[in-house]
Amino acid sequence: MRKAIIFDLDGTLTYTLQDLADSANYALRRMRWPERSLDEIRQFVGNGVHKLIERAAPSAFEGRPVEASQVEACFAHFRRHYLVHCQDHTTLYPGISDLLTALKERGLMTAIVSNKLQAGVDELYDIFFRGLVDVAIGQREGMAMKPAPDMVNLALRQLGVSRDEALYVGDSEVDVATARNASLPFVAVLWGFRDRDHLVQAGASAFVDSPLELLALL
Repeated sequence: MRKAIIFDLDGTLTYTLQDLADSANYALRRMRWPERSLDEIRQFVGNGVHKLIERAAPSAFEGRPVEASQVEACFAHFRRHYLVHCQDHTTLYPGISDLLTALKERGLMTAIVSNKLQAGVDELYDIFFRGLVDVAIGQREGMAMKPAPDMVNLALRQLGVSRDEALYVGDSEVDVATARNASLPFVAVLWGFRDRDHLVQAGASAFVDSPLELLALL
């Protein structure tokens, strides 16, 4: 019997792409590097914001290779901007509030596990999820990011449930791998940052087209 649902955040519960793109392009402008399109940013997300900046940075600029120290400077610009502007355009996907309310009414516990910086997770938790979600875990020092199972394992411990009592829900190939590494059943959402074909290739086999469809799987 399921007692807990563990959710990815970006692309699963919240539409965050525009804010991520705005902060990434702010950082790129500060470095005088070319900006990236919204679709490019969509393809770069999933493995944490540092990896987003690594992917967004050019391999060379004005005939010179981009050095690791420059990528770190770009990430610092991104981090400062995003911590202030992470909620400018971010919204819950339609139906998410109803889903979380229904899960709470049914007595199921919920957690968020995200490769987003913990400060960003905390900011969005205070705006959207306080009173609806029990645990919110983001990127923090000393903990491996997804697809390593560490964040999920911490969520299970904090919720006080076993793997047999939990389900993992996400929108990307990183989430497919995270669920596999954590030995949890996985459900892929189709309103997020990846399409069905991409998720099937990653190994997903269970899908929902809308948030409330998840209730039928429980």
